[in-house]
Amino acid sequence: MDAGLPKKERICGKSAIGRLLAGGRYGFAGSLKYCWLAPNGESVSRVMVSVSKRLFKRAVKRNLLKRRLREAYRTRKGLLPAGVDLMLVYNTREILSTQELSVLVERALLDIAGHIVTPPVPEKTDA
Repeated sequence: MDAGLPKKERICGKSAIGRLLAGGRYGFAGSLKYCWLAPNGESVSRVMVSVSKRLFKRAVKRNLLKRRLREAYRTRKGLLPAGVDLMLVYNTREILSTQELSVLVERALLDIAGHIVTPPVPEKTDA
């Protein structure tokens, strides 16, 4: 598995974002809100992160938190099955450490993976 986060693994475009927000399922992991939609029609899972300007007026702090969220997702993206669109929204006024964010992202990914039902593989019968 590639450990990077290339462009094809990021959600971009109004139609993809609109489809995620309209048809996605929402959840919370501590102070992290997430929205996910499966399947996305792609062979890889895609992610987008958001930190509200209402919570952090300074772009430096918003960018720091977005970098931390992307890094936490990048290191744990193997927990998520392929074909899922995911939006992570930072939802608290305090600046969490990288380790704290990693735990929240992992909890969110495990919750999503638990909700996605993979079709059972039919057993071969000798007839």
